[in-house]
Amino acid sequence: MENYSYLHLGEPEDPDRYVICKYRVTTDLPMEKAAEAIAAEQSTGTWTGISTLDSGIFESLGARITSIEGDMVTAEFPAEDFSIEVGSVPQILSVISGNLFGLGALKAVRLEDVTFPKSILEQFKGPKFGSEGIRRLLDRPEKPLVGTIVKPKIGLSPERTAEYVYEAGAGGLTNSKDDETLVDQAFCPIQDRTVAVAEALDRLEAEGHKMMHAINVSTRGDRIVELAEKVQGWGAREIMVDVITCGFGAVQALTEDPSIKVPIHVHRTMHGAFTKDPFHGVAMLPLTKLVRMVGGDALHIGTLGVGKMSGAAADNSNLEACLGDDVPYKPVMPVCSGGVHPGLVAEIVKRSGMDVQIQAGGGVAGHPGGVRAGAMGMSQAVDAAFLGIPADEYAKDHQELAVALREWGSK
Repeated sequence: MENYSYLHLGEPEDPDRYVICKYRVTTDLPMEKAAEAIAAEQSTGTWTGISTLDSGIFESLGARITSIEGDMVTAEFPAEDFSIEVGSVPQILSVISGNLFGLGALKAVRLEDVTFPKSILEQFKGPKFGSEGIRRLLDRPEKPLVGTIVKPKIGLSPERTAEYVYEAGAGGLTNSKDDETLVDQAFCPIQDRTVAVAEALDRLEAEGHKMMHAINVSTRGDRIVELAEKVQGWGAREIMVDVITCGFGAVQALTEDPSIKVPIHVHRTMHGAFTKDPFHGVAMLPLTKLVRMVGGDALHIGTLGVGKMSGAAADNSNLEACLGDDVPYKPVMPVCSGGVHPGLVAEIVKRSGMDVQIQAGGGVAGHPGGVRAGAMGMSQAVDAAFLGIPADEYAKDHQELAVALREWGSK
């Protein structure tokens, strides 16, 4: 249907029937032509006239361009374009972020946001635990969670990893985790590490402090549930998945399997390959929404424009996507991590509010007093932020925080 137009400019968005996507488009063509190219490629069109389609198919299944504002294009895809298979993220991504990135009509295009109708949202179960469930397990109902990443990223033995976790917990941290590159290497076998860390957590609990550590189970899709079951059996209180490298289906397989009874911490490693360019790729926001849909309980969202990740957008859209009540799922615990140290905590909490998990790797392990002192400095910074007391003032009576502020500053 060569004369069919995908343009429906000025028509209201229909969130009940359509998947609504917003794209940032860079093109030398008139924007209307570029927008039609996106709609055609991602729904019913192709590069030439064909004999196998009729106007009814275009009218019922074709994407609609409802708005062009500057370089922002709003496209709607009928819910019927998406698989009837329950909760199929691969097929969703193929429609909303598929071949459009290679279109010759576009110099660049970036998927900025997506909104799903109820008919698709109800195909997914969302988190088993979410932020509230994690808080309940830790007996920490109000304060921000405060965590660490075992450093160095790789190289420590199971015994040294467990010692790190114990020292961090003894310093007051509620959470710790493997880093994204550690799974089951010869220098730190996952079974030995999990057992050793579980014993450290048990020791902490016997001393009156609850803590959880996320064991990284990122592996092949056909083995991830089996590995998670084993890790859980070895004593893991939380598991971690690298969602981009493993796939959304891997997270979904874990969250929907009744044998998995611990929270799932979701790492976003490799996301920068397609989120960093402000004009091309996929923004983090659609990924955040998908992680919540497939059931991640905690998700890295950067540091809200603070610290090492300050080059990233400082808006709160990912935070809101984790916690908002506009979808029928439990809230996800947003995790702020990346170059964090005690001097940044107050600003992070100012931007995030109290429902957040703040994590420091080097900001704990790099403390001049060692891991326990580093954990105490982070915990003291969180306590100060919770109480509304400036960190430098609180540091007058808390030596570990004072040392951290001298080491790294307060911004």
